[in-house]
Amino acid sequence: MKTKERKAGVLLHPTSLPGRWGIGDIGENAYKFADKLADAGVGLWQVLPLGPTGFGDSPYAARSTFAGNELLISPDRLYEDGWLELEDILVKTEESSRVDYNAARSVKMPLLRKAALAFLEKPASEYETFCREKAWWLDDYALYQVLCEQYNDSRWFSVWDEELRKRDAGALAEERAKYSEEIELYKVYQYFFFTQWKALKAYVNEKGIRIIGDIPIFVAPDSADAWTNTRLLKIDENGHQEVSSGVPPDAFSSTGQLWGNPLYRWQEHEKTGFAWWISRLRETLGLCDIVRIDHFRGFAACWEVPADEDTAMNGRWVPSPGQKLLDAFRAEFGGSLPVIAEDLGVITPDVEALRDDNGLPGMKILQFAFSISSKDGEIDASNAYLPHNVDENSVIYTGTHDNDTTLGWYLSQDDRMKDIVRRYFEAGDEDIVYRFIRAALSARSRYAIIPFQDVLGLGSDARMNVPSTCGSSNWSWRMSQGMLDDDNFGRLKYYIRMYNR
Repeated sequence: MKTKERKAGVLLHPTSLPGRWGIGDIGENAYKFADKLADAGVGLWQVLPLGPTGFGDSPYAARSTFAGNELLISPDRLYEDGWLELEDILVKTEESSRVDYNAARSVKMPLLRKAALAFLEKPASEYETFCREKAWWLDDYALYQVLCEQYNDSRWFSVWDEELRKRDAGALAEERAKYSEEIELYKVYQYFFFTQWKALKAYVNEKGIRIIGDIPIFVAPDSADAWTNTRLLKIDENGHQEVSSGVPPDAFSSTGQLWGNPLYRWQEHEKTGFAWWISRLRETLGLCDIVRIDHFRGFAACWEVPADEDTAMNGRWVPSPGQKLLDAFRAEFGGSLPVIAEDLGVITPDVEALRDDNGLPGMKILQFAFSISSKDGEIDASNAYLPHNVDENSVIYTGTHDNDTTLGWYLSQDDRMKDIVRRYFEAGDEDIVYRFIRAALSARSRYAIIPFQDVLGLGSDARMNVPSTCGSSNWSWRMSQGMLDDDNFGRLKYYIRMYNR
């Protein structure tokens, strides 16, 4: 992705937008947010994966890598399109400071069902085309979601009947016939999502803003992707994983991290010319303009842990055909790939070579820039994340969705580190956040992305996610309507102009 432009961006997932439906969506406030970005000169809007979330509601563990999250559909837009009545959208709901996914489902899904039934009485002509073009993933996804409801469990590999686990043709046909109406409704939900997202993206692009999307390198074990692609994954004939993903022990964890995702049978992907991966990137680029690939290091090698292990300690590095995959991408999409490589963590020379040889920008996190030199106890001026050390072909962030907010990070440091940070920025405690933002925007990096929580100067209560934990505070932060309506972009706008972004 080689270009000379310098752009500033903001990181905000649509679920964090305000509104009265219990969860942010792609309705009016998404357009208002785009207006605010455009006025401030922000040229990039980064979001998290847009797929339908399952247990834990992590967007990085979606039930489909191709489908859209039904909860992002705007009921107000459905009313405007004539699929709901006024009384439907006047339902009494209160603005919430946190996403309550279960409450949002209980409110929104009945409305989506009502709208879908009304739509099917006189479907738009584009619907048939949509279903035909997306059938290769849509048919299985719709069936999968219906079966999850029937079993009250998405774990197809352990809870569902054997015939369905193994995708017996007769059993699948029987279920499709039995639940044909419910399956059709899920197809309509997807049509609603893609129609609304396409309209939002067009509006955002017209404002001069490009959307950065996200592809998790792995798929969730309890997903339609795993259920329908066992031959491409290290899953046996009974649906059981042979190995699981993770990372080895390091300074942060003595036992490593066991993520539990199924890993790829890369030789099977090579036989098809990486067709599944090409489709995955193509579909994501249909929703956004640039793609961040999470855990890019997995394109060089993956940490494989035997399925019966309780920790990630007894794993091994298994090489991946990353260069062959990127060559296949380039043959399909052209020489300059619109891809950002998430290259955080312990990165080895082969990962750096894969990134650099293909001209892909990596990520630089300012919160990681402050380490102490063993020589004199001062700041380590050679730290690769300091603004003066980052290269042009990179994307610099104050923090990501997995980091604490910058204010929260700073307040959690000991007195020694706080003093180092204050002296580096020549600033007091009250101005540290915007000194971080200014440093990111002034850096050589082509793109600078600021989480919206940092634009607002919020503390740890606004953190989006704590990795390796599962709780109601993860993925649930939302801004208030006042945060969106107020003028919070003045200082950011000034810096964007100052640093030619």
